[in-house]
Amino acid sequence: MAIPPSNDVAADQIKLGQAIQAIGADVIGIQEVDEKLERSGNISQARLVGEAMGTQHWGFAAGLIGTPGYSWRAVEPTDVPIVVHGNSFSTDGSELVGGYGIGIVSKIPVKHWDRLELKKSPFGMPIMIPTEGKNGKQTVRPIYVADEPRVALAATLENGWTVINTHLSFVPFVNYRQLAKIKRWAKHLTEEYGTQVLIIGDMNLPKGLPAVASRWSSLVTQNSYPSWGAKVQFDYILSNTLKPEQFEALPTVVTGMSDHLPIRVQINHQN
Repeated sequence: MAIPPSNDVAADQIKLGQAIQAIGADVIGIQEVDEKLERSGNISQARLVGEAMGTQHWGFAAGLIGTPGYSWRAVEPTDVPIVVHGNSFSTDGSELVGGYGIGIVSKIPVKHWDRLELKKSPFGMPIMIPTEGKNGKQTVRPIYVADEPRVALAATLENGWTVINTHLSFVPFVNYRQLAKIKRWAKHLTEEYGTQVLIIGDMNLPKGLPAVASRWSSLVTQNSYPSWGAKVQFDYILSNTLKPEQFEALPTVVTGMSDHLPIRVQINHQN
C-alpha cells in the first residue's frame, strides 16, 4: 500500500508498478503481499509486479488464506502451495479464496519452486504500525497483534542461484529460530540443486542479528524501517558464499510504497 495511505486501490496498483520499475531489480522478494483480496482490488499483486518487470516468472506463497486482522484460516493441503503464472488458488467452498503472504519475481527463468512452513508464535505482542499524526505527518503507534503463520519461498534460477524469501515473526526468539530453520533448509536446497543461495526478506531482527554467530554475511547494512525516516534495519540479504569484492550494495530508492524501504544488492561475479 502507498505511504501515506491513499485509499485509492487503482492508484495504488499504478504506483506499485512504478515503484518496481524504479527499483530496477532482476530478482525481487516481496512481503505482505495480497493475492486476490478485496482490500487491494482482487488482483494478484505478485503478478502485477511481474508485469511491471516484464516477466511471467513469479511465485506467491500464502501464509494464510483470507485477510490478516479480519477473517482468515491457515493454509490447508487443498490449497495451491505456490501460486505461479498459469494457476490459482483452489477453494474448499468457503468465501476465503484470496491469500496473504510473500512472493518472488524474477527476470531470470525459474527452474524450481519450493516452500517451507515456519508456523507462528503461540502468542503476539505490541508492535508499531504506521498512522497519520495530528500534524498530518506519518508516525507510528503501538497495537497488540497476534502472530500469523509464516512461510519461506525459494526460487531456483537458471543462473545457478537459489533465492529464498521470507517474512519472519515479529516475536523475539521465535523469529531467530525460524531463521535457523531456513538456513538448514538452504543447505539442503544447495546440495539438491547444486546452487549458491541468498536468503532475503523482512526478518524482524535488528542490528545485524541474522548474521551474528553464523557463517552468513549481511550484504547490506542499511536502516529500512520506517520508510519515512528509517531508524532500524529489519530487511536483509544474506549470503554464505559471497566475498566483498563480488557484490555491492546499491543506493536506496524511495518509492512511496510500503512502510519499509527496499534494499538492493548487485552481484558482480560468481566464485
